Amino acid sequence: MTEMSRLRSMGVAAVVAMTLPFAAAPLMAPLMAQRAAPPGTGETFKDTSMLKPPAGAKIAIYELEDLECPACAHAFPIVHAAAAHYNIPIVRKDFPLQQHVWSFDAAVWARYLQDKVSPKTGDEYRGAVFAAQTGIASKDDMLNFTRRFFQTHGLQLPFVPDPTGQFKKEVEADRTLGERLGVQYTPAIIVCTQHEWVHVTDISLLYQTIDELEAKVAAEAPVRKPVHH
Repeated sequence: MTEMSRLRSMGVAAVVAMTLPFAAAPLMAPLMAQRAAPPGTGETFKDTSMLKPPAGAKIAIYELEDLECPACAHAFPIVHAAAAHYNIPIVRKDFPLQQHVWSFDAAVWARYLQDKVSPKTGDEYRGAVFAAQTGIASKDDMLNFTRRFFQTHGLQLPFVPDPTGQFKKEVEADRTLGERLGVQYTPAIIVCTQHEWVHVTDISLLYQTIDELEAKVAAEAPVRKPVHH
């Protein structure tokens, strides 16, 4: 083989090698797009396989929150108003930060109310905690606040709220999920479809982000052909 022929063969082999990954790409599972609102912000998430709407939903707000986090308190009513406005679900995950004193306990109480009373009451408790957040400085403050919440809602405060450790395990499982995702701070608010997600780091862009993703979902929907009788 001449030197020219050898170089030509090497060039062809290189081109084939370069194109193989692209040729194989359609056979691989589609990757979730990673972007943020506004662009250029947000965290570099790791395992994003959980960022999908619940079954039957085309779009959802995925949120990881810490009940002791002031930014979470600010975002709470906005996220809930957006979910109600667009009639889309919120997939909430507890992510109590290690440095916070009472947020884990509050998350356990929220789980107790959610499972033992009603999801609505659990949600009201979270909202009430956020509203009273600045006045809660310790675990004792947290317990006293919770006791008042139970009294004002006509509920009996259990002496041991989590005898089996079920609710603690649920909160820990949420936190593990957030660590797997790679969350570094709260709130982590992500609007997701079945094929795409956007990390909303500026809460004022939440509605705009949902509008954009809803438009994309509608554009991707198959067009039904008219049935002729």
